[in-house]
Amino acid sequence: PKPTKKMQVVNNEHVATDWVLKVNYTDLVAIAASPSSVKQIAQVPAGGGVEWSYVVKTIAAAGATDIVFNVGTTIADPDEYIDALDADAMTTNLPVVNTGDIVLQSATTTTILAGLRPASLTATALPVYLKVGCTVGSLTAGEWMIGIRIWDTLKFAK
Repeated sequence: PKPTKKMQVVNNEHVATDWVLKVNYTDLVAIAASPSSVKQIAQVPAGGGVEWSYVVKTIAAAGATDIVFNVGTTIADPDEYIDALDADAMTTNLPVVNTGDIVLQSATTTTILAGLRPASLTATALPVYLKVGCTVGSLTAGEWMIGIRIWDTLKFAK
């Protein structure tokens, strides 16, 4: 039998969306001054998940050598996707991917559980936070890109 409707997949029919946030040293100063040094940077929708996350330094940091990033969904210690990343020591333009608690099998291995499957799934919407730790008073330069691939498996049910 001949199909009655031709199916075509286009970008807006994809389940995953890449979210990218650019933060520079002035953003870090503002985040570090906020309550708990935390800022919400994304939202995982109900029925969705996170496939992977990364951080890449695009401009070298200056004025501080203690910049630490955590990215995850627990506001007190958001480290599910990126955990205790020494952001100022990163090699410029070399991404660091999936170092968080939820994507590593244990603290003693770097075997990644994620890949083409999501690192975490949720039945309810979850915020994704960036937590910044550093001596902000002396920062004079630095820029990072933080990327997260978020699945929205229910977007076609809406």
